[in-house]
Parts: sequence; structure tokens; C-alpha cells
Amino acid sequence: MVHQPASTGDVTSPAAEYQSSRLTVIDVHVLLVRDNDVLLTRRRHGDWDAMWHLPSGKLDPGESVLDAAAREAAEEVGVLIEQADLRHVHTVHVAGSGPAPRLGLFFETRKWVGEPVNCEPDKCSGVEWFPFDTLPDDVIPYPLAGIRAYRDGVDFGLLGWD
Repeated sequence: MVHQPASTGDVTSPAAEYQSSRLTVIDVHVLLVRDNDVLLTRRRHGDWDAMWHLPSGKLDPGESVLDAAAREAAEEVGVLIEQADLRHVHTVHVAGSGPAPRLGLFFETRKWVGEPVNCEPDKCSGVEWFPFDTLPDDVIPYPLAGIRAYRDGVDFGLLGWD
């Protein structure tokens, strides 16, 4: 017997929009923290062109979230991070940031090897340190929610599900 979900009626919420899909994208975000500053990268393409973001990316098949976080930091800003130096600080379940819902895992590190540089000039126009209390106005909302949650000590959130 195949289980069929109960009818939700005429619902137009983001949850209903995703009802037919079982795919959830898993993203990892890395907060490189130096004193009271966080490293941001400036996007160079697509809908988020010229907006600030954290080093981040999607989980690859067969990859752990810690491996993905370390890989993304190395690929995007050229720093090497040991898994033991990554601390999970926030998870957010996101609707409306693409065609499928996303689960964003945010990891903080204060220890890495190398000086952050722009390793993806085709995707990123620069990297810069910003104090947590004076972030630029043009940070992409999804990573901004994670940065604020980290700053405020909130370990879980929902974004776009109302």
C-alpha cells in the first residue's frame, strides 16, 4: 500500500508549493571569524550580483557537511580548515531561495591556515572583513539570517515559510 498525504485543501503557503517535491538542497556556510569580524565574499553573477555572502555551497553526493564546509572555504577563499576547527552554530530551513527548499548549516571557525583571498574571480568580485555590528546593507537575506542568528546565539530558524 502506498501512503498518500492528507489533502491540504486550497493552500498557497511555501510548504504547499513544495509539497510534491521531496528534494531539499543542503547548503553549508562558513563564518570565518577574526576578533569581532566576519569574512564576506561579494557575488559576481545572477540574481545576487554585487551582494555580500559567506563562503558557502551545496553538499556534494557522498560528502559530509564538515568536508563540504572545509572544501567550500578552500575553493572560494583559499584557506585550509580542519574538521575539528568547525563548530556548528546555526541551522535554517529556507523556502523561496530557489526552486526547492534548502537546509542551511552554518559553521564558525576561528582557526585556519592561509590568508583569505578571492579564489573564484569569475564568481566573486572580492572578499572583505566586516564587524558583526556594522554589516553592509547589501548582504543576501539567507546568509544574513544565519549571521544574525550566530551573533544572537540562536541555533535554529525558519526563513520564508510564512
